[in-house]
Amino acid sequence: MTLLGSSGGGPRHFGTYLALAMILITLPVIGLIAVLDYQQVEAELIAGNDLLREQTEKSVVQSLRLVDAGLGLLDATLDRRMQEGFGPVLAEYERAGRDPGAMDLSRVQKEIGGEMDIYVINASGVIEYTTYSPDLGLDFRQIPYFYDRITALRLGDAFETDRVVTEPAGGVLRKYAYMPSPDHRYLFELGLVCSVADPDRHDPRYQALKEDLMQLNPALAGIRIFDCYGRVINVTDSEDPVGPAALNPVALEVFERKEGRTLADPAAGTITRYIFVDLSDPRYPSDTSRVVELTYTTAPLDARLAEMRFGHAFVVLLSSLIACCIAVPVSRRITRPVREIVDDVNQIARGDLDHRIRISTGTEFARLESSIGAMVDSLKENIRRLRESEETSRQYSTLLEDQVRERTADLEESNRAAALFLDIMVHDINNANTIAIGYTRLLIETLEGERREMAEKMLSRLDQSSGIIGCVATLRKVRESGEALTRVDLDRVIRTQAADHPTIRYEGRPATVLADGLIAEVFANLIGNAVKFGGPGVEVAIRVEERGEEIVVSVEDTGPGIPDAVKSGAFRRFGKGEGSLAGAGLGLYICRMLVERYGGRIWVEDRVEGRPDLGAAIRFTLRKVPEE
Repeated sequence: MTLLGSSGGGPRHFGTYLALAMILITLPVIGLIAVLDYQQVEAELIAGNDLLREQTEKSVVQSLRLVDAGLGLLDATLDRRMQEGFGPVLAEYERAGRDPGAMDLSRVQKEIGGEMDIYVINASGVIEYTTYSPDLGLDFRQIPYFYDRITALRLGDAFETDRVVTEPAGGVLRKYAYMPSPDHRYLFELGLVCSVADPDRHDPRYQALKEDLMQLNPALAGIRIFDCYGRVINVTDSEDPVGPAALNPVALEVFERKEGRTLADPAAGTITRYIFVDLSDPRYPSDTSRVVELTYTTAPLDARLAEMRFGHAFVVLLSSLIACCIAVPVSRRITRPVREIVDDVNQIARGDLDHRIRISTGTEFARLESSIGAMVDSLKENIRRLRESEETSRQYSTLLEDQVRERTADLEESNRAAALFLDIMVHDINNANTIAIGYTRLLIETLEGERREMAEKMLSRLDQSSGIIGCVATLRKVRESGEALTRVDLDRVIRTQAADHPTIRYEGRPATVLADGLIAEVFANLIGNAVKFGGPGVEVAIRVEERGEEIVVSVEDTGPGIPDAVKSGAFRRFGKGEGSLAGAGLGLYICRMLVERYGGRIWVEDRVEGRPDLGAAIRFTLRKVPEE
């Protein structure tokens, strides 16, 4: 059995489609199983990697706490020695009359052994005098928590020791101690250079810790430990340990915020973890807390995941090949009865409607043969009815075409008659109005008093009648005009229409728009309305503005204006104004028809916004013709 392809190309075997369907069903199932299994394995690998990383970080914290506890015990052995060193310092302070500037600090330093530097810190937290020149002028106010602590020591009476810390200027490891002056104006500080006393104790090595952690976690690529200044600890030979080049800004930020931070670099395949280890002790002024930088490489995990992806892809490919090998023979076996039915259907399709479908094994195919037989019988009956219906439709179509032609001819004749009657009516009424207007004007000149007023009213109505006839003629021109839109000199049209009204203000602006000869009717109606309804002394102004691809024309007057209730219907057919001078309502309707014919729009506004009693402004847009 064959079927035409969807693109109308060569025949396609139904067995091929069935095999493809089986493959398309099997492959997503295999792929879905592989994806779910890979996701589960991936989640387990990532979870194990995260757990190992967590254990590594806990080990680092515990190791640093143990090292710090050991150093704390050793630091206490130096306290008595440093307390004894303050005796000569206080004696020299009294000898100098409590003036630090008169103290001989170099002599006192030699007296206490030469291993300690002396610092004199004033009330502002600045080292004012010292035997160690790099720290002269150091301002502890830049370290608020430390400044608060030494201020409390200066105002107290107790001797206070500190932990071994790295000095800010030179990076040398020192043991510091503090003693206030008797008058509490200064705080004396002694700094013991620990490298002289016991360098091995104050310079702990973390190489063993690093090696142990890397054996525990193969993904660990590097370990660095920073102090409170953002410096790598044990860097004592740097020329400028507190310089920007020697500081790690991330470690400094972690120390200040006292919370960890994680940085990932996908390009390099690394993840850097900054861990804050809180080693602060309220008994000491200095904060010996540390920031540990652990750099992990994602290469081992990525390699494992890549290996898993390759393995799953191989399994999917092998399963797909097996599914294809099974789908082809199975589809041929299933479609054999269908191919037989298709051969019978093709025989019927060639015109042999009496050919019967062969019955194959299976209840479904027997039902299909019965259904096809019933369909063929129904097809025979439908063909007979269709032929009868075609003949009836042909007769009805011929009759309908004749009736349409007759009705069209009658309608065209009626339109011609209506146009003729309208021409005759407009011509005869205009002639009668012209004669009546002439006689009425003669009567006005000869009559006086009440009769003259009646004659003037009659003349007004005759003028209104002539205007209506003119509007009707214009409407007919608009509806019947087949003239194509062309370039029109808008400035010339406006000047021609304004020539009969000397009081109109128009400054003139060259503009070319897309219109036809009837555009003059727009200005004639708008100017006529403004003069007619504006009252004595009305002033009319015409303005032309360019706005992008449009020309905006405004006809403004200083008359009584148009009430808000009338504005919305001013441009509808037979939309009349108010008052005794209101017209028939065709002038603005004609303006709207013409403006819309030219592709524009027209609207009414107050000449002065919010003051309809100060006059009206009719504005409309026209399409601008670009200059060549």
